[in-house]
Amino acid sequence: MNLDDLLASMPFAVHTGVALTAAGPEETVGTLDWDDHRTTAGAAMHGGAVMTLADSVGAVCAFLNLPPGAMTSTTSSNAVFTRGVRGGTVTATARPLHVGRSTIAVSVEVRDDEGRLVAQVTQSQAVLAN
Repeated sequence: MNLDDLLASMPFAVHTGVALTAAGPEETVGTLDWDDHRTTAGAAMHGGAVMTLADSVGAVCAFLNLPPGAMTSTTSSNAVFTRGVRGGTVTATARPLHVGRSTIAVSVEVRDDEGRLVAQVTQSQAVLAN
């Protein structure tokens, strides 16, 4: 699957502006630009926008680690936000922590244009057989 097809499988991610820049089972990377319609008080990027990016990139990473014919669904997602973003682009990098028969755990780092940590997200994904 190419990057456009992977992203197209998540219409909400497309609608919200998530872009994939690399996707593989060991590392998946995506971006989201700051825009005033993605902000909260103080013109900071809304945490929900950051989580949409992290969840989308983490889901692609988990999907790329599935056995043939299986699907995945997020069962938990825990975020620690470390700084606000008031411009530029945030980049999420997802890496698998655990790839098992019934679950996949993914760690996602979200960083700003200067490489500073914006959020650390840990997700659990269920492996669903078709």
